[in-house]
Amino acid sequence: MEFLQITSSEDYRVQEIYSAYCTTFPEDERRDWEKLTTLFSHPKAKIISVFHESQNIGYLIVWELSNFTFVEHFEVFEEFRSQKLGSHITGYLFENYPRIILEIEPEHFGENAARRYSFYQKNGFHLIDEMYVQPSYRKDKKPLDLWLLSNYTPENVKEVKDEIYDIVYH
Repeated sequence: MEFLQITSSEDYRVQEIYSAYCTTFPEDERRDWEKLTTLFSHPKAKIISVFHESQNIGYLIVWELSNFTFVEHFEVFEEFRSQKLGSHITGYLFENYPRIILEIEPEHFGENAARRYSFYQKNGFHLIDEMYVQPSYRKDKKPLDLWLLSNYTPENVKEVKDEIYDIVYH
């Protein structure tokens, strides 16, 4: 498995990633094209393409913050799901980013949300905040009640949330 940072919105993989991103994540849970393309020049953000057997199988959008990495989006493309590839990607994250925070829909939101929560639990994450609110990406989008998960125990969850709000959603 290869993990390749994409440095330009002109990269051929970006359209495939954006198409899957728009299909997988609800409108309120994602950036529009213009906002997404600004991430390529943001010093703390990385869009990483995941390759397996010469195929682009998914992507990560990560933020390298003060003392943790925030995974904003993590997706294995639909045709490659249920093949344990997500666990390999999680292994990559743990090897390269020892302190990880990510947000997910609460497990009671439905079968897919419960499945994702179970996946993250099996792969070393635990719930650190059930009252987390993802700010809206734009004025016409809604903030979302989500959960924050982590692979470590942050000393101060409020400081973690404040940094995410200030840098990722600013």
